[in-house]
Amino acid sequence: MAPILLALGLAALAWVLVVGDLLRRHRPAWHWYLVGYPATAFRAVFTWRKVAQLNDLAVAKRPPRGLLGDLVVKGDPLRPVPPRISFPRATRTGLSVVVRLHAGQTPATFLKAADALVHAWKVHAVRVTSPERGLVLLTATATDPLQRPGLASAPVELLSALIGVLESGGAWVMNLRLVPHWLIVGATRSGKSTLLARLITQLAPQPVALVGIDCKGGMELGLFARRLSALATCRREAVAVLSALVIDMQDRMSACRSAGVRSIWELHEKVRPVPVVVIVDEIAELYLSDGTRESKAEAEQCSTLLLRIGQLGAALGLHLVVAGQRVGSDLGPGVTALRAQLGGRICHRVNDPGTAEMALGDLNKDAVAVAQSITAEERGVAVCTGPDGGWSRARSHLTPTDEAVSTSRKYAATTPELPAIGRALAGLEGDAK
Repeated sequence: MAPILLALGLAALAWVLVVGDLLRRHRPAWHWYLVGYPATAFRAVFTWRKVAQLNDLAVAKRPPRGLLGDLVVKGDPLRPVPPRISFPRATRTGLSVVVRLHAGQTPATFLKAADALVHAWKVHAVRVTSPERGLVLLTATATDPLQRPGLASAPVELLSALIGVLESGGAWVMNLRLVPHWLIVGATRSGKSTLLARLITQLAPQPVALVGIDCKGGMELGLFARRLSALATCRREAVAVLSALVIDMQDRMSACRSAGVRSIWELHEKVRPVPVVVIVDEIAELYLSDGTRESKAEAEQCSTLLLRIGQLGAALGLHLVVAGQRVGSDLGPGVTALRAQLGGRICHRVNDPGTAEMALGDLNKDAVAVAQSITAEERGVAVCTGPDGGWSRARSHLTPTDEAVSTSRKYAATTPELPAIGRALAGLEGDAK
């Protein structure tokens, strides 16, 4: 009888393991709720006291100093009390725990203990935020959701592009109505071109004018030329295109002033000018100079024109998406001023800490360290900022070049015309002849 029971027990165990493996592969969410969450919640609850004591999260009720006769005795307090936590609440990708702070505690101590919590709970990452005074929210991610990101869903809106998926499992959306200008940095083969291709693919069906500036001879943005209202392939053409956009921007100002409104979005739809998205690939090519007077003058013109669009264009339907391997003051005096106007930030894998600091350091110091941890194998993974001022790891959806080109061709007939830019580029051709 005993051998039969043992055999049945082993068979049942094997069945459970097989079913668990199938769930983990094909239904990861089910596997997490049925198997992963209970085990992780158990570890979070029963290791909390020890983790809190070892990482200085526990606080004694009595002060560390006391009187012994006429002497003041100072020492480590006995039996420190850890802060109270809520029962772990399951999420789709992990769990969350709310911590009620002791008087005098700050979230900074919990930020330092995040790695200890990762190892104690055996999860992929723990993020520390403070939703309100006196509380800390610990959000644990069970596994890296960006390894198999898929594509989340998001409502279709004008000037909004579904780029990929966030680490939380939500949709990664670039909404130019909320954040009008964006800066994208990253090393070679880190995912910048894939992201730009995805952005163009998402904006192509919309009634939006796309203007490309690609001073690498149009190698990147030239693939989508049929859907672009204009494409500048050298700095001389870029100056002409940007100058025409600044003139058009002044005309839009006059239209708004005559109508008594503060932005083109308050104008009637019939008279509203078409929104324009300027996509700049490799910003350094616009700023670097070979030392000649003409080259310096062109670089200064590009700097001034981009800055004017960045400062005034948001309410007038002119938006900037600037990409480059490195964007810093070493390129020229106007780069830092332009960077301050680019509120949306996306940082892929970088080759030096300074680049991550330039992209994210003025917004969030924690995001800089996370951006530097992105490896070469994680193409498309980036740290992005949100409209609420926070940040998140995200991964852009892999859009093959053939798909992006075919989408551009499909909507080529709907490409808005920008006569001012056309005349400016035609004038350059006439001067060349």
